[in-house]
Amino acid sequence: MLSNPILPQSLTNKLATAAAPLATKEIVQLGEEFNVWLKQSFNQYEVDQLVSARADYVDQVLQKIWCQHHLDEHQISLLAVGGYGRGQLHPQSDVDILILTQDKISKELEQYISSFITELWDVRFDIGHSVRSVKECVKQAVKDVTIATNLLESRLICGNQLLAEQLQPHIEHKDFWPPEKFFIAKRDEQTKRHQQYKGAAYTLEPNLKANPGGLRDIQNISWVALRYFNANNLEELVAHNYLTQNEYFELIECQDYLWRMRFALHVVAGRSENRLLFDHQGKVAEMMGFGDEGKAAIERMMKRFFRIINYVSELNEMLLQYFDQAILNDPKKQLQTDIDKDFMLVGKLIQVKSDRAFTRPETMMKLFLVIAQNPKIRGIHSNTIRLLRNSRRRLISGLNDYAECRRIFIDIMKHPNGLGRAFNLMHKHEVLGSYLPEWRNIVGQMQFDLFHAYSVDEHSYRLIKNLYRFSLPEHNHEFPLASKIMQKLRKPELLYLGGIFHDIAKGRGGSHSELGAVDALEFGKMHNLPAPDTRIISWLVKWHLLMSVTAQRKDISDPAVIQKFGEIVRDETHLDYLYCLTVADMRATNESLWNSWKANLLNDLYFATKKAFRHGLEKPVELRAKIRENKAKALEVLASKDIAAESVQSLWKRHKLDYFLRYTPEQISWHSRHIICHDKSKSLVLVSDKPYRGGTEVFVYTKERANIFATTVAFLGMRRLSIHDAKILTSKDGYTLNTFVVLDAKSQPIKDLYVMDDIKQQLSAVLDQKECIETIIKPVPQKLKQFSFPTKVSFIKHSNKKVTALEIEAIDRPGLLAEFSSVFQQQELNVHMAKITTFGERAEDVFIISNKNNLPLSKDEQDQLESLLCSHSATEESQ
Repeated sequence: MLSNPILPQSLTNKLATAAAPLATKEIVQLGEEFNVWLKQSFNQYEVDQLVSARADYVDQVLQKIWCQHHLDEHQISLLAVGGYGRGQLHPQSDVDILILTQDKISKELEQYISSFITELWDVRFDIGHSVRSVKECVKQAVKDVTIATNLLESRLICGNQLLAEQLQPHIEHKDFWPPEKFFIAKRDEQTKRHQQYKGAAYTLEPNLKANPGGLRDIQNISWVALRYFNANNLEELVAHNYLTQNEYFELIECQDYLWRMRFALHVVAGRSENRLLFDHQGKVAEMMGFGDEGKAAIERMMKRFFRIINYVSELNEMLLQYFDQAILNDPKKQLQTDIDKDFMLVGKLIQVKSDRAFTRPETMMKLFLVIAQNPKIRGIHSNTIRLLRNSRRRLISGLNDYAECRRIFIDIMKHPNGLGRAFNLMHKHEVLGSYLPEWRNIVGQMQFDLFHAYSVDEHSYRLIKNLYRFSLPEHNHEFPLASKIMQKLRKPELLYLGGIFHDIAKGRGGSHSELGAVDALEFGKMHNLPAPDTRIISWLVKWHLLMSVTAQRKDISDPAVIQKFGEIVRDETHLDYLYCLTVADMRATNESLWNSWKANLLNDLYFATKKAFRHGLEKPVELRAKIRENKAKALEVLASKDIAAESVQSLWKRHKLDYFLRYTPEQISWHSRHIICHDKSKSLVLVSDKPYRGGTEVFVYTKERANIFATTVAFLGMRRLSIHDAKILTSKDGYTLNTFVVLDAKSQPIKDLYVMDDIKQQLSAVLDQKECIETIIKPVPQKLKQFSFPTKVSFIKHSNKKVTALEIEAIDRPGLLAEFSSVFQQQELNVHMAKITTFGERAEDVFIISNKNNLPLSKDEQDQLESLLCSHSATEESQ
């Protein structure tokens, strides 16, 4: 049994084995009292004492129940395994046990064991258990390294000691997971686990246990040391010269911080939870003593956390390399090759020749330039990692204070391979932060939304890696246009630098784009970049959001939108740079939110602007010429399908000129051939079988009435389709010519022909009923409530003075668009266009509307609409 001096006697006296039996409800009550004590003791004791105290308490409960089920009368043993075997249990951690038996057990004993396990569940322990003989344990462990690892940490709780001792010789035998085999298995296990996180440690909702740099990485070091050295704790690695005393203290400090976070998380969540979800971060931060100011407290806690996991990752990599050298001792990995006077290649790892090499700061930067220049280098040697860590921490100013470092940094940016492995390692080993103080300020910077998946520095790093990927021909198939542009750029380094600075001013207050643009100008001057290059970098930083906002929130079929966008972009060179930066930025924000719709919007905006430049942007598009061109091309398509020109002209006379501007010739011909053959007394619904801008078009042609928009939106919402764009037009004779671009629940165009036909039939039937579908109000999901912010309504300028442009920012939730359309319907407003954009938990939708008299909204009408939208949303958010 464990001994823990802080465990209160008042809670454990009743558990004494010789005392009277305890009923299940009494043990449950005792557990509740113990959990209260555990929570109250969080700031009174060290966390290692508390996790040990819980293991001690559980020991005593198990011993009590073991005896009450008469298992002490049999020749079997109860062992703790896994974390419990180490004597460490967090408040809600699973209790992993092994019941060790003889080769054969009686039916009576089986029943005793079964009732014992049942009661453990009844007293609210999350039990992980196995019942095996010594022979079965060894057989299973030889097949599975996880079982083997659990047995290595096994500990007798109660029962037959002689039987438990029979297991030890098997575990300690040289053929039971030899150190070489065990090390390779645990290293591969870690690599596979890290790959599940796509190499990103800086996710905003990290898993404290499994995250790269998390607790499992520390445990991995302990497990290998236990098997190879028979070391019972990390401190023994100091004696074996694998860790310095300072590195040991650092590793223990990191473990202590992660343990405290996990302990607090278990208390806050009330369950075994390892993922630090947004829901829990505020209370965990408060419990850990970072204050109760909400985001500010979380920010402090998470910045510390991200520093910790980086320290753990470095120490883990360094130690596993040392273990590799000692355990595997592969001669090929020890082969030394000279590179230059400062560096040599040891196997495939770069190593400095002198322990004093980094006393010259430029050598620290040169390390990464050499990596870029030599494709044989696969990483940094453990000795050099240790020197780099120590030298980095001794710096008294940024590396960019040294002229030679500045020259080398620009050489890395310009090198064709510089943004590959060299940049990865600069970021991983915090040299980028040592070079740029501004970058160091965004390391671990939180982004409090569901739109961003990563901290600011991790997002920026992934953006730059996306840009580098565009430069590699082997990835051309992923983003063909971006790759084509990137590979023809004369100075791709300007894009990389734009990526480094695009979010570098986040967290300072004010516009991060404006502040970052100033930082970029200063960087250019400090590094003696040509003035035109510096201006491009600064311009990219200032306008890095322009293209995504224009594509997603403006009507890019409107020539005026293209004109305004083009005036800011200025020329094709700026357009090329901005397009690549935008695609890389959107992809690096959150891969799960990228879809073909967004990709096609950016492509269309790029080509429309490029065409405008080549036609002379200062010459506005001649609208009548554009209409004639669209009509002529559509007429050609219709003629090829044997549609009579007279029928087409008769139909087109009923359309307003705006229709022929806002739709392409292909869309016009598609609509026309179906409308001509259609019974006008019924609603016509068309669903495109080919994607339009990566989405599916749903076209509605029916007699205009007040609830068409609301009904269509409600119907599509019921089908779990998300609307990303809507064009709302009316013909001269009072028929709708409405198009909704939708994506399915997986953010993909509809591909199932049966689903397409069903939408046509069902939506037509609904529209012919001439009754609006009742909007089903759904509450805000729990995950979004912590991001709650009031709905914001803004009326913005529009080039057409006959309409009103309305922008609504609100918490995104199921049925939100249907709620808005319901309000529009109540106010008898006409909707002419809708651009639907979602950024994580935030919806930012733009509507072009007019009142029932087809006039722009008056000030009173605007005020009334704003009040209704805000009060309506507030009601739903409170539910």
